[in-house]
Amino acid sequence: MADPKGFLKVQERELPKRRPVPVRIMDWKEVYEQQDPAQLRRQAGRCMDCGVPFCHHGCPLGNLIPEWNDLTWRNEGRAAIERLHATNNFPEFTGRLCPAPCESSCVLGINQPAVTIKQVEVSIIDQAWANGWVAPHPPERLTGKTVAVVGSGPAGLAAAQQLTRAGHTVAVYERDDRIGGLLRYGIPDFKMEKKQVEQRLNQMQAEGTRFRAGVEIGVDISWSELRSRYDAVVIATGATVPRDIPIPGRDLLGIHFAMDYLVQQNKVGAGDVVPQQLTAEGKHVVVIGGGDTGADCIGTAHRQGALTVTNLAIGYQPPSDRPEDQPWPMMPQIFEVSSAHEEGGERQYLASTVEFLGNGAGEVRALRVAETEYVDGRRVPKSGTEREIPADLVLIAMGFTGAERDALEGQLGLPFTPRGDVARDEDYASNQPGVFVTGDAGRGQSLIVWAIAEGRAAAAAVDRYLEGETELPSPVRPSDRAVSL
Repeated sequence: MADPKGFLKVQERELPKRRPVPVRIMDWKEVYEQQDPAQLRRQAGRCMDCGVPFCHHGCPLGNLIPEWNDLTWRNEGRAAIERLHATNNFPEFTGRLCPAPCESSCVLGINQPAVTIKQVEVSIIDQAWANGWVAPHPPERLTGKTVAVVGSGPAGLAAAQQLTRAGHTVAVYERDDRIGGLLRYGIPDFKMEKKQVEQRLNQMQAEGTRFRAGVEIGVDISWSELRSRYDAVVIATGATVPRDIPIPGRDLLGIHFAMDYLVQQNKVGAGDVVPQQLTAEGKHVVVIGGGDTGADCIGTAHRQGALTVTNLAIGYQPPSDRPEDQPWPMMPQIFEVSSAHEEGGERQYLASTVEFLGNGAGEVRALRVAETEYVDGRRVPKSGTEREIPADLVLIAMGFTGAERDALEGQLGLPFTPRGDVARDEDYASNQPGVFVTGDAGRGQSLIVWAIAEGRAAAAAVDRYLEGETELPSPVRPSDRAVSL
């Protein structure tokens, strides 16, 4: 194990510093400074190597956390990345983007700050990339079977890499012009620079995975035609239908879904020219929705030069400490200050948007909001508390309601659940032979760590379907649902 007395000798939780706000909002680089290796080893040494490591309870991938904490403390980076890659295809993604439910389950967290598991994870993979320890792993033999993976987010890429390494010929289809899904266009560069995506795609290509960007299945190729071309199809299209707010004034100019806004900035960051780009420059910006996507919009608006940024959340402000009804090892809902919130703007809770107000040109000029009150379990605007908030740009970041239906229902006849997810069984299989569903498309909006876990599990199911048996790991089942955020 790591230092047996480490958690007694080092009780302080230390993370790398964020770059100063006035500096970092001038660029799109990641916000964290390089961590001192000695500090990292001290933090890894706090791991208790528990008899029952509850951090595994929090991690659907089953990451071998005590093992690679120990190897980091011993300064054995190459062995650490081997143990990390044994359960996680893309630790550079989870180490930057996952909210770390493993840390909420850390046994040390019962009475001390939890081990900095997420930071240890990302440091291991960054060191591995820097030292050339991440190599392609092409299959030893080819099975002659072909698989199409539709969608190139974390679930699709995880399934594709696992199936390629099992010896199948895999093609990944993506309707956007570049591979990566939300990793590419939904995550701002200040949270994850796109070199992280590129270097992993290069590895996958060297292993034999084929990528087909700019091809929309259901339009450029029908779903039925795709099914006839391949021995198996994996649907990993995500839950991309945004939740709207149907109130008066919704049709005014200047009101947009968060993803439309974030995608455009990511395209510009990639060097593309976006005509009439949505930008916050010189505007009063209001972001509706208090989750991670809302925070991404806030950080983007700061960097674009917004005059003001206001973030509205309809519910209560979460408590600063773990609530009694969310005991360890559950992942609690607590108040957090992300790097984007740290950069400025105002967060308002119990704020219900009642109406969008426009000017003579049909553009949004303000929001009418009211305090939220709870009536029979419903959140409704409290009469007599209305007020106005100036707004030139409104971004709706209220989550997603499920997968896109039309082509899947019309061309493949796939049923959907009442929640808006593509229906599937315990083996990730749809009602059509050889068609499997993984990630948010079948699960609903969830976490990146669950997407990768489901991609790995679905790959095992596909391999078993094609070969009759499989040696691929299957860390989760479709019924093992997490709380959607």
